[in-house]
Amino acid sequence: MEGSNQTLVVTEFIFLGFSGVHKGQSFLFLLFLAIYLFTLVGNGVIFTLIQLDSRLHSPMYFFLSHLAFIDICYSSVTIPKILVNFLHQRHTISYNQCMAQMFFLMIFSATECALLAVMAYDRYAAICQPLRYAHLMSRRVCVPLATASWTCGLLASTIHTVLSTNLAFCGIHHIFCDVPPLLKITCSDTYINEMALHAASIFVGISPFLLVVVSYIFILSAILRIHSNTGRHKAFSTCAAHIVVVIIYFGMANVNYNRPSAGYSLEVDTLVSTLYCIITPMLNPLIYSLRNKEVKEALRKVLGGALRIVQSAKILTHK
Repeated sequence: MEGSNQTLVVTEFIFLGFSGVHKGQSFLFLLFLAIYLFTLVGNGVIFTLIQLDSRLHSPMYFFLSHLAFIDICYSSVTIPKILVNFLHQRHTISYNQCMAQMFFLMIFSATECALLAVMAYDRYAAICQPLRYAHLMSRRVCVPLATASWTCGLLASTIHTVLSTNLAFCGIHHIFCDVPPLLKITCSDTYINEMALHAASIFVGISPFLLVVVSYIFILSAILRIHSNTGRHKAFSTCAAHIVVVIIYFGMANVNYNRPSAGYSLEVDTLVSTLYCIITPMLNPLIYSLRNKEVKEALRKVLGGALRIVQSAKILTHK
């Protein structure tokens, strides 16, 4: 506060992302609840199937299980607080909760970027180096790659959170706490924070995406050299789901973190963030399960086993 020795301490933020919606609060609550439940169930089923079915104990599904776990955590960082705010009709969050939400959101966001690049390398090794695949993607390689992905997310998140705690804030025009909306409302100089955000965009966002692109250039070249149409189709089908996820995730991430600071309305900001952090985790189970025969077969096996157990229990009950 100018002309005073007092310092304005922010203890609470107000989310204005849904401030213009007055009559549709109940509908939005049900919509977000349905999205959250679908995300939990879809990703939870994929994660559980991979753990239970020995046929899915391969590097590709090892990384897919990490992706499913990340998407569960990703949604759990943002949607429960949104649902609570809808119920209480009070769209607020405390300062400490906001910093914690941003910290975990950045961990899962950066980790997913790195993990998608690792999954692209796995597809490259499987298609371009099939004879060396078992060596290139052994457990001694997969575990460090997954650990490195999580470490990358932790480092990026820690840097952004520490830098954000040194800023002075004035409200928040958003639906959850993230770096771009917090930088918009700060009363402090954000030069260092913006440079850190751009650096993270390069090392955590653009670099993994370029690795994915390079991997798929080699993959496409290898697929085109396959003489059998059946072989080409099979090779491409193993990559199709991953390509779709990469396009959606990196596309939304680029719009969310690298769009101009001016020129977008509150409604557009809310829509972009909703698509990136809430809708994308819900789509991944659909993309991977609908196009993946092994996942569908594993699901049938588990459901068939569960049905047999239920039938056996009914028979014993009648006896």
